Amino acid sequence: MNKVLLAGGLLFLPALLVAQRGGGQFPGGTNPDGSLRPSAPVSRPFTQDAYTEYALLEPGSESFRIRFLPEETRAGATELVNATRGGSEGSGVEVYDPRTGKPLKFTYEQQGNDPENHAIRATLPMPVPEGGIGRVLIYKTYKDPRTYMMNGDDIVWVRSLSGYRLGVILPAKFAFISSNVAAQLTTTADGRLKLAFANPSGQANPVTIHARKTTAVFPPSKFDDMFFDDVKTLYDLDAPETGRVAVEQTYSDYRKGERARLDSLAYLPLQDLKVVDLDTAKPLVATKDGAAMFAKLEVPITDDKQSAHLKITGTLKEGYAVSSGELVFQRTLKGLRNTVLLPKGWEVSGVSQSGTIGTERSSGRAFVALINLNAENSYAVTIRARKAN
Repeated sequence: MNKVLLAGGLLFLPALLVAQRGGGQFPGGTNPDGSLRPSAPVSRPFTQDAYTEYALLEPGSESFRIRFLPEETRAGATELVNATRGGSEGSGVEVYDPRTGKPLKFTYEQQGNDPENHAIRATLPMPVPEGGIGRVLIYKTYKDPRTYMMNGDDIVWVRSLSGYRLGVILPAKFAFISSNVAAQLTTTADGRLKLAFANPSGQANPVTIHARKTTAVFPPSKFDDMFFDDVKTLYDLDAPETGRVAVEQTYSDYRKGERARLDSLAYLPLQDLKVVDLDTAKPLVATKDGAAMFAKLEVPITDDKQSAHLKITGTLKEGYAVSSGELVFQRTLKGLRNTVLLPKGWEVSGVSQSGTIGTERSSGRAFVALINLNAENSYAVTIRARKAN
């Protein structure tokens, strides 16, 4: 049975696979004397995709409710295994199919001989199809006095978070004293304060939150949690003489209805447009209605646990140019994650916005992965490159 092990939103690969990807030579972590060991070169155009949200329950309970949305891309995989972190007592497990909103079969059992090690084994709605992505929606409650504690009447929550897209919700009638992470602050529909943030490295990120009781009333925020949004866009630059850019965008749409509005086509005038349902890897028909484009869904969205997981591909005729030996990609980008993959043989020489630089392992092509950590959904970026001799 194909499966993948996840713990706290972090994907754990078998040791052999890590070694094949360079982890054996560059394992990361620390040496016995505390000095850092180099990690493997960045080779993935996008970091992990799981979203994790922690809702702190009543003060003194030492418990928090987790909403976890992991993904699996290996074709044929039939199961996801989500391990409980050691020392955290898990309960109240629920597992759903994000496509239909219906419950999925799962087990929650001790792993090995250690009574503190448990894991959720969730059966995927269907084997992951070639070119598709498997998803599950997991709810679970952790009780962990090391993580969630009282300081008089105040509450303290401290946890090392290895996930990428994250949220932490305070109990009702509590306000922040301090938080040590840069985050968007929103208010839920029932008036609770929520931190929303990204951890671009995907590595352990220690978070400490202090909060106190308050009589203040917080109305729901009028802006969206952009870190819950899983949209990611790849701009694959073709050979310079063509000027063409192949675009691939994946995202989840939670809006209710029997068709999904393809909002990105308003700023991505794609030719050769294709739309795919990633849950099934089946193509969807895109139709125009007025000025907007829509894709009809096989399963209408009627439930808050549902979403459509879509991939849009196509080509941009204009996207970048080469002048005096310098490649210049200049564009206003939207969304949290955008990656620009350079033509083969070109080296990055300048990036106007914060991003990480990597090399795609299979092709040897350089890329720039941009993370928009600000609330504005659009930002201008210029990337420059020079051709190697």
